[in-house]
Amino acid sequence: QVPLVESGGGLVQAGGSLRLSCAASGRIFSPDAVNWYRQAPGKQRELVATIIGADSPNYADSVKGRFTISRDNAKNTVYLQMNSLKPEDTAVYYCNFRRTIWGSYDYWGQGTQVTVSS
Repeated sequence: QVPLVESGGGLVQAGGSLRLSCAASGRIFSPDAVNWYRQAPGKQRELVATIIGADSPNYADSVKGRFTISRDNAKNTVYLQMNSLKPEDTAVYYCNFRRTIWGSYDYWGQGTQVTVSS
């Protein structure tokens, strides 16, 4: 499988912003869906944001209005812009590319830590 490389995590104070990036390290067929998940210690993995095909993005209620997912098909890259960060956003964030038609795959990034301090 082609690995996905994530970047942009770090430590930020409450109210601050971060932008996460996720890019395929090699040539791939275009994914049908791109997703961002997060997981905090002792908690279930949570779907944060998704784009399926050409549909409008969808977000978890907890981040709606604060986070924006975007996609650059030419670069096989997905971004997560995170504004007005809260301590409860602290988690490891994972990107995911999925293709369900010919040449199907399910690729995951290595995870990047986001820590929001108060």
